[in-house]
Order: sequence, then C-alpha cells, then structure tokens
Amino acid sequence: MKKITLLGSTGSIGTQALEVLDYLNEYEVLALAAGKNVQLLAKQIEKYHPQKVSVQREEDVKFIKSKFPSIEVFWGQEGLMELCSDTKNDIILVATSGKIGLKPTLRAIENKIDIALANKETLVMAGDIVMKKAQENNVKILPVDSEHSAIFQCLADKNNEAYKLLITASGGPFLNKTREEMEKSNALDALKHPRWHMGRKITIDSATLMNKGLEVIEAHHLFNMDYNDIKVVIHPQSLVHSFVEFVDGSMLAQVGFPSMHIPIQYALTYPKRLKGIKTDGFNLYGQTMTFEKPDFKKFRCLQMAYDAGKEGSSATVVLNAANEVAVNDFLAGKIHFLDIERTVEKALEAHNVIHNLTLDEIFEIDTETRKKYSV
Repeated sequence: MKKITLLGSTGSIGTQALEVLDYLNEYEVLALAAGKNVQLLAKQIEKYHPQKVSVQREEDVKFIKSKFPSIEVFWGQEGLMELCSDTKNDIILVATSGKIGLKPTLRAIENKIDIALANKETLVMAGDIVMKKAQENNVKILPVDSEHSAIFQCLADKNNEAYKLLITASGGPFLNKTREEMEKSNALDALKHPRWHMGRKITIDSATLMNKGLEVIEAHHLFNMDYNDIKVVIHPQSLVHSFVEFVDGSMLAQVGFPSMHIPIQYALTYPKRLKGIKTDGFNLYGQTMTFEKPDFKKFRCLQMAYDAGKEGSSATVVLNAANEVAVNDFLAGKIHFLDIERTVEKALEAHNVIHNLTLDEIFEIDTETRKKYSV
C-alpha cells in the first residue's frame, strides 16, 4: 500500500481526506499532524494507527503519549518538518491553515515526496520558490482546491495548449447584497456560505472574494499562466468548478457535485480515477447554470489580489498576511466586514515591493505585516 501523511488531519480538508481514504483502501496512514483538537486526533490515531503524530502545542504531547505510549509524538513547526522528512511517504497532503505549511512543504519537496496541496499560503507567499524546487526535484504538486483540480483535470492531455483559465466562484453569501448591507454584516452573516461547508477563515475569504483572488495567484504558479489570461466567472450554482479555453477556441469544463471529496480523491489517485465516496448521487436533470462577470468595485479584495499578483514577490506576502489578520480581527468582533478590504488596501499602499526574496525575507515581511495591521 502507498503511504501518506496528512498535515491538518483534524481540519475540514483533513477529515474529508480521511473519509476518502476509507473508501480507497490504497493508502496506509503513516503520520498525522493536527492543531489544538487533540481529542479528535486521538480518535484518528485509534482508527488509522499512524507511526508518528505531531501536535501544535508542546503541552499536548503528554496527553497523546499517555493514550498511545508506543507512538512517536512531535510538536510545533519542527514536528511538521520531522513528518515531512520521512522518505517512506509516497505523498503528503498539506491541509494546514496559514503560513505554517510552507516550510514543511519545501522539506517534503527536498525529500522528493509528492504533494497534494490544499494550503493557499504555500503558493501565495512563495510560489516561485516552491514551483522551482518541485521542478528541480521532479516532485508533483497535485492541487486539492476544487477549482485548481478542475483545471488540472481539463489539462490532463499534455498535447493541448491552454489559452485562458476561467476560475468559477459562487459569489459567496453577499453576491446579491449592497455594500451598505455588507458593511453592517456580522460574522454569522458572512459565515453563511450558500454552497460549500468550509473552515471559518476560508468562508470569510469567500464572502470578500479574496479567496478567489488567492486562487488566481495560485493558478498563475501552478499552471504558469499570465494573470491577464486568468479570469474569474461568478457561477452561483457551483456545479462547474472551472473552465479551460484552448488555442483553437474550444473550452473544457469540469462539472460535478460541490463536494471537496472529489478533488481530494483525484489528487490522491492521480492519474487513476476510482469509485469513491461521491461517485453516486449527482443528477444534472433540472439543474440551472448561470455565469456572470464579477463586480470588482463591490468586491475590492479580488482586484487587489490581481494587482498584488502582477506586482509579485513581496506584494503577495503582504496581501496574504494583512488579509489573514483582518479576517481574524473580524471574526473576533474587533472590526467591521468591509474593514477587511480596507486593512489590505492600507497595507499594500504602504508597501514598497521587493523582488527576488529569500525564504527568510518572506517570513520577515509576513511577520512585520501581521504585527503592524493586527488590531
């Protein structure tokens, strides 16, 4: 059996990935890494019997060791690095939230381990470095985001040359709201996503359309496409997960039930397709599909993401860091919803872009931005 490590096993993507593995019977879980939800981690250890685990906090090591004395337990960033250094892995699913996933991903790439990537910060912060390292080490970066998975599937025939990428977006909970209504919205309103069940941070990013902007930056790196050739299309039904337009004018789309199980499974079984958890149940009869242009003036985060992506280098680091602290402040009730975009705009306007960054410089800019713009 193939061996897999899951970073972020107790999060939304991690738990769904384990559900996929239950159906596949192709993988042995070599290691699990979790955040603070050690109670759920303990249940996962009982079921999947990993050889190693990593927890976020040092104080949780004792709890896991008391229940599973024979298991190797690590913690923090160094724990993730340890799991990603194990060359027995065939693939590592990076489903952590935030910048903590970047260094472990690079460690896995250096060890020539394929990556199933569900961590946006990895490419938004350091896409040039990551993709170059992957190419040098002949490592596959297999996208787990539904939109990037859709593009990846449409590009399966390597003889086809993509002309444009069209990334679909549901529009989030505020698609039909005015900016005045958005200004008055609270976290409960913003977390009511009409189609997808996701973590809190990504759900708020979907409400501002920053999530789609980050996906544009990721697509630029994953598929080596110019930003002018990557478009966003509002598709409220979330049935088409993305389009690829080819040089002859034809288009391919990947269509399916709005479930993360499908792109997770494709990343883990690539290049094969297997019967899995969401094989049955999708019915096109009676479905309506609509497509429209995004309102860049209403959803200003989307435009800022495009602009930062075109600037490149440190601009995307600042974009990501400012957005993350602003989203956290909004969820904590410290700022209003539209203050998220105002925070990002303020950070970008004050920043002088620096190119050809080292990894240490990336983390330094990230840390400075978070300190400066966190309430």
